[in-house]
Amino acid sequence: MADTLQKLILEDTSFDGFSRTQVPMVVSNPHLEDNPLIYANHAFTVQTGYARRAVIGRNCRFLQGEDTDITAVNRLREAVSRQESVSVDILNYRANGEAFMNRLLVAPIMDRAGALKYFVGIQKELTSGKSDMASDRVQSQLSQVQDRVETDMSLIIGMVRRKSSEVSVPSEYAALTRRIETFQLLYEEMKLSDGHSNRDSIHLGSYLSRLCCAIGHVYGRSGVRLTLQLEPIDVPIETASRVGMVTSEVLTNAFQHAFERLETGLVEVRMSQLSGGGFRIMISDDGLGLPGAMAWPDPATVGGQIISGLIEGLEGTLHLRRGAAGSIVTIDVPAGASLRY
Repeated sequence: MADTLQKLILEDTSFDGFSRTQVPMVVSNPHLEDNPLIYANHAFTVQTGYARRAVIGRNCRFLQGEDTDITAVNRLREAVSRQESVSVDILNYRANGEAFMNRLLVAPIMDRAGALKYFVGIQKELTSGKSDMASDRVQSQLSQVQDRVETDMSLIIGMVRRKSSEVSVPSEYAALTRRIETFQLLYEEMKLSDGHSNRDSIHLGSYLSRLCCAIGHVYGRSGVRLTLQLEPIDVPIETASRVGMVTSEVLTNAFQHAFERLETGLVEVRMSQLSGGGFRIMISDDGLGLPGAMAWPDPATVGGQIISGLIEGLEGTLHLRRGAAGSIVTIDVPAGASLRY
């Protein structure tokens, strides 16, 4: 199954246009020989100059060169062997041979049973002459990325692991890239929030707007329109990560299934602040609609489990209404919900 996942991600290029985020990120599989990369985002290919197909299936040591400090390499190797997080400043080399100083954060991702599943690597190029204060800020940003989404990534990966023995054709694995990219957009929104006084909040309207447009770009087709009406609402980053993932799952499902055999269609995403606090998101389509007897979210699928788990963590509610044409999904998130893990 691990080999199938590697092949799937290697051959899948449809997500290359999903996001053009500025945070280089890779995922490796320690259960394959030599812990090879199974995912690299667009920002990583821009930073290093290596094409995605040139790095998938290889250990990331190909970035090292003759002047790379062996002490930094040993720190990485030891942390990986102990399944621990580590941050190092290491000299790496681009595909054209140019050297650059890289602040690398590597963190293990565990499933819900506590077993190692993947390693995630997040990079930041350090420019020459960067002050200690600026360098410390970079380290703080990278640590926030790890801390803020590690629990959600573990939730998703745990669900994928539990389903892996039940699917003969692992189409669910193809969605792993999209789910990782959803967090990538959040990382970039975190960077945009750095200049504001409250760095623990995200402009949810801005984040969801970019996320929905990215999903529409990948999954949309001629004749199907996407409209957005999103009020400006600030929420904690933890809330944004869960809301973004739920929105991604629901919106992708609409594009993939609502318009089969239809030439035209409309998908609408609306977000508004509730009078009693909190906010409401409505995702609707005028497509075929779900069969009346069909349970949704489907607890037998990874996507259904992700939606239910994240809604529960938000202490929110999710309702599906079947209209004369299409479906309407309403997500309510209360004000000041204490996020549960």
